[in-house]
Amino acid sequence: MITHEAQERVRGWFVGRLPEEWRGDDDSTAPQVTVDREEITVVLTIGDVDLPDGTSDAARAEARAGRAKAFREDTRGRRIEIAREAEHRFDRKVSWAVRVGDRVELFTHVAAPAMTRLRQPERLVLDTLVDAGVARSRADALAWCVKLVGQHEFDWLGELREAMEHVADVASKGPAA
Repeated sequence: MITHEAQERVRGWFVGRLPEEWRGDDDSTAPQVTVDREEITVVLTIGDVDLPDGTSDAARAEARAGRAKAFREDTRGRRIEIAREAEHRFDRKVSWAVRVGDRVELFTHVAAPAMTRLRQPERLVLDTLVDAGVARSRADALAWCVKLVGQHEFDWLGELREAMEHVADVASKGPAA
């Protein structure tokens, strides 16, 4: 479990290290930094495309994809340099994403294996998702299930994470082993 304090340390470092033009003007455009055991993901918000009223959703989506691609190419060198520094400092890989309007483009990310033991009823659920074409493999089906739970249980998972942080905080104040 990553403590709230550790999350804030990483977030603070990135806010201080990122070029000013990547930091955003307010809370809605500030970089979003997420940390887990293997990876730090930095989501930067850039200006939306300026298209005339009546532009189709498909054209708007393609324009946003083009803006994200241009940002990725234009900032590659600086992002690599910052990522190397952060990876050395925090011992985690750094992944980058950009938000343009309602579109988020993830440039790179870690696909960390998660070992699990499933009984036949759980495996049958995954196989049904594969057979139905929802997922390409059991691993994809399991990832799909995790995303679905995350979407529908956001508040509950947030409360659980807060409770775990509280337990970690209390434990850290106890006697040293």
